[in-house]
Amino acid sequence: MAVERVFPNDEGPDLIELTREICAKELRPRVDEAERAAAEGEAFPTEVFRTLGQAGLLALPHPEEHGGGGQPYETYLQVVEEIASAWMSVAVGVSVHSLTAFPVTTFGTQAQQAALLPGMLSGEQLGAYALSEQQAGSDVASMTTRATRVDSGGEPTAYRIRGRKAWISHAGHADYYTTFARTSDDGGRGISCFIVPGDATGLSFGTPEKKMGLHCDTVREVSYEDVEVEAGRRIGAEGQGMSIALAALDAGRLGISAAATGLAQSALDVASAYAVERRQFGRAIADNQGLAFLIADMEAAVGGARAAYLHAARLKDAGRPFSKEAAVAKLLATDAAMRVTTDAVQVLGGAGYTQDFPVERMFREAKVTQIFEGTNQIQRLVISRHVLR
Repeated sequence: MAVERVFPNDEGPDLIELTREICAKELRPRVDEAERAAAEGEAFPTEVFRTLGQAGLLALPHPEEHGGGGQPYETYLQVVEEIASAWMSVAVGVSVHSLTAFPVTTFGTQAQQAALLPGMLSGEQLGAYALSEQQAGSDVASMTTRATRVDSGGEPTAYRIRGRKAWISHAGHADYYTTFARTSDDGGRGISCFIVPGDATGLSFGTPEKKMGLHCDTVREVSYEDVEVEAGRRIGAEGQGMSIALAALDAGRLGISAAATGLAQSALDVASAYAVERRQFGRAIADNQGLAFLIADMEAAVGGARAAYLHAARLKDAGRPFSKEAAVAKLLATDAAMRVTTDAVQVLGGAGYTQDFPVERMFREAKVTQIFEGTNQIQRLVISRHVLR
């Protein structure tokens, strides 16, 4: 069912129409086969990201002067939701890619923006966001990956990065890695941000993780063995990396909120269509009040999730603080996705537990949304601190 949408500018409807056309022609016909193939061996939808990039959908919230779409976050997130309703792995990839360009867009110098953003925003390049480590997930300040200065007695000319990052989407397929590494031992204030080329000497990758779902979102460990990066690819000042990462994650949480909402909407659509068509005891199962009320609760959960992420996006677009609202949106949308996909399986009964229907896949994909971009326990911590301080 097409969602009725409202946009802050005249370009929104055309962008949604373009997105729906690409989803219908390029994404929905391929998603189930591609996800099954990726579960059995590595398969990455490079050509799908290239199609989205050529259509301008990978660059929507970034500045026009460097090749971005110049669109409000409110519009961009609704595009992400539409993509997620067709192929969740790809929607997560779109959100991750936007996250990788955010530090350059927001904290980079004009020279860095002119040098780096055209490639990032054109669709010619795909990024990876290298923040987490095996022992530094929610506790980012405990990271051990280190960047050591290479200098000639003054300002550094380069840095050598050594360490390992874990749970990195697009690893092995990305053209660049937005990498956070320790430049001093001053806790969270000792972290800096670098844009590492994907072909840098010393960069290597582990075996793809065998995951419950999102098989086309390839996730690997990334190893840095004295990877040398020019000083000009450090974004922001030394020690500014933590504030850059946290600002980026606020925006990234909105991307995941929108993707989770799209996944839940798709599960609701399948369940409601099945409930109308499936007949038992001489009537459609949708005529049973118990099931009809379940569908109503699913619709309320999806609508509430959408309202939460749009509210946070409007605050962001207005230049107002939105960190608490981003955490609220992420919490509500991802919990809704888990609940709605679970209920969708229940509506379909035994059929929902088979791979003949997509709700089985959607159920598996929903779980990780409660974990990445900050677990929902961390979101509750963020929200409570904002409310109580």
